[in-house]
Amino acid sequence: MEKKVLIKYARELRQNSTDAEKLLWSYLRNRKFESLKFRRQEPIGKYIVDFYCHEKKLIIELDGGQHNRFKEKDFIRDEWLNKQGNKVIRFWNNEVLNNIDGVLISIKENCK
Repeated sequence: MEKKVLIKYARELRQNSTDAEKLLWSYLRNRKFESLKFRRQEPIGKYIVDFYCHEKKLIIELDGGQHNRFKEKDFIRDEWLNKQGNKVIRFWNNEVLNNIDGVLISIKENCK
């Protein structure tokens, strides 16, 4: 996907965030979490990741039920992102909505 198109699509995704993305973003934005800078819907290569902390090279992906059908694509995507020096962690939307404290603990552990 062309970079300009990718950036435009990322903007659209930001405007149409899921409830889980909105909730997690409320904890990550403005360096509220561990004083780390996170970006949301960040283009990396040909992909757009849900949340990205450049300082820790940490990518956080939130998955809804549709990701059950895309496991192979997610694997290929995560493999490429990891090869770029990033660490990808994934949470289910319902995990974020029902256990935000547990999700934040896991993110903190992955920032070490």
